Amino acid sequence: MTAITISEVYPVKPEAVWNAITQVKQMRQWFFENIPAFEPEVGFTTQFEVDAGERQFIHKWKIVEVIPGQLIKYEWSYEHYQGMGYVTFNIEQEAGQTTLTLISEGLDSFKPKVPEFTTESCQAGWNYFIKERLQAYLSGSL
Repeated sequence: MTAITISEVYPVKPEAVWNAITQVKQMRQWFFENIPAFEPEVGFTTQFEVDAGERQFIHKWKIVEVIPGQLIKYEWSYEHYQGMGYVTFNIEQEAGQTTLTLISEGLDSFKPKVPEFTTESCQAGWNYFIKERLQAYLSGSL
């Protein structure tokens, strides 16, 4: 199973990163603007549509692990596609900065294969969200 790992350092406190990845109003600013609801609680589920141009994907998330302020993990699947992925956000504080490490697992399980399910596409998407969008949001430039 191929895992994608992305890490980024932010010049903010861990609480700011935690809030950005778990509070729906903040998530809508840098992640997906149409997330209907989100609660960092095991068992919470949500779903929403993402328009990828040629295809629309109904994202289905279910929270499977939470360590408040440190880690959140959720199942990630798509309506009308076989497969199940897992996305983990892990927060660590280092010398007045915060490192967020994202791990995306299970990409190989999605079928049928479409361009959006390639490792390269997924890596580029997570780089965009973690290194560009979230970085800009936390720095106040988004």
